[in-house]
This record gives sequence, structure tokens and C-alpha cells, in this order.
Amino acid sequence: MTRTQKQAEETSEKQPKGAGSAVQSVDRAVSVLEILARIGEAGVTEIADELEVHKSTAFRLLGVLENRGLVAQAKDRGKYYLGAGVLRLAGAAAVRLDISQEGAPVCRELADELGETVNIAVYDDDAAVNIMQARGAASVTAQNWLGRRTPLHATSSGKVLLAHLPPTLREGLLARTLPRFTERTITGTAALRAELEAIVDQGYAMALEELERGLAAAAAPVRAHDGKVIGALSVSGPVYRLDSDHLPELAKRTEEAAADLSRRMGYGF
Repeated sequence: MTRTQKQAEETSEKQPKGAGSAVQSVDRAVSVLEILARIGEAGVTEIADELEVHKSTAFRLLGVLENRGLVAQAKDRGKYYLGAGVLRLAGAAAVRLDISQEGAPVCRELADELGETVNIAVYDDDAAVNIMQARGAASVTAQNWLGRRTPLHATSSGKVLLAHLPPTLREGLLARTLPRFTERTITGTAALRAELEAIVDQGYAMALEELERGLAAAAAPVRAHDGKVIGALSVSGPVYRLDSDHLPELAKRTEEAAADLSRRMGYGF
């Protein structure tokens, strides 16, 4: 990097930062991670040269990444390397990939057995997101739930995920206004809290026309090797097939399938 380029860099940093500057900073931060992933470890000067920026810019980027645990510094050598925070992010992505891969045969088998729609949902930013779906013979006209975000309080999968969130996060969500979708939607905090406690005790959740009229569903938790709930396996269909008499039986079968998927994810070994 030439002296003129460095001077221009330093001058630009003194200017008011806008959206363009923010995007550039993000791009550079990602580049730092890519550099460290490629060469293992590097000092401030090396990273500055790779990015073609002034050392002060590289130092600032490394400081932010270090504060977030994404990079760490070997104090004896002054070199930086990827931190444990990267493993945390990678692990979260891996869980989604693993549960989709391991869940595919479980979903297919359950859908073939019951003839209904089977989904796997995970918690994502205050909603349940369906990441896997299989349809049974009786559900050929069912809607596509894949990729759809659904409310936590009005679906069987959502209630399973909500019931197993850390208490502080769960209570924060319960403190919000709960929108009503049908006359059966639970919108009272006390009533919902009581149902969540029952879900933990009994091992499954049910939702009878709480999100949409005519729709019934049951769901059970999927656990990782450490016992943490990482998803919910659900079966859904029309209420004329899954009425209040048949839904509990379906819920128990869903719980068995979710336990099978949990074993595939390493739980219980």
C-alpha cells in the first residue's frame, strides 16, 4: 500500500460514516476472518497489507472481532487467529444442516405411516421456521409449510420451542402482545404459561385450530446430544381427520418419532 493510499485511507476515516462506510467495514471484517481461515494466524501489518488498508484500520477491525470472540490474539507473538466465537456460529449452522439430513428419513417414514404432513421447525428470531417437510398420501392438497415462519404461541411446533427456551428469553416473549388468529388462539399470558408447563411435563404439544380454522397439529421436541431442544417435529392435517379425539394419539406417535430423531442426533448415548 502506497503512502498516498494510506493517507487517503486515514482521511476518509475522519469523514462522517454513512451506510456505504458501514457496508465497507462489514466487508473488511469478513475479509479478516477469511484471511485468518486461509493462513491460520497473522499480525496487524500482514492483515493491513492483505486488505490494502492502514494499520489503524486493521487494528480497529481486529479489536471489534476480538471483543465478539471471533478472533483471538496470541499474546506472546502478537498474532491473531480465529476465535471460539466462529465455532459457535458454525455449530449453529451445522445443527440446522444435521437436523435436516437426519430428519429426512424420519419425516418420510412418519408421513407415509400417517398419511399427513410432517414438518421439522427450529427457533429463529422469535418465530418457528419450518426447514423440512414430507407429505403423506392424504395430504396431497395440503399447503406448503417449508420455509414459512409461524408464531410460537399459536402452533404446536412453536409451543414446543417456546416451552424449552431459556426462562429469561421465554418470559420476555410472553410479556409481548400475543396476536389472535382464530377464536381458539391462546392470547393470555397466564393460560399460555400453564400450557407450556404442561408441554414440558407431557412431552408434546397440540394445536387445534389455533393458527387457522380447520387445521390441527401435534409436535414434540427434538434434542441434540447434550439434551438441548434444537427443533420440533410436527404432524398436521385437517380437523375432520385430526379431531380432539384422535389428536392425543397422534401426539404420542409424534413424540416417538421425535425421540427417534433425537437419538439420531446423538441424544441418549
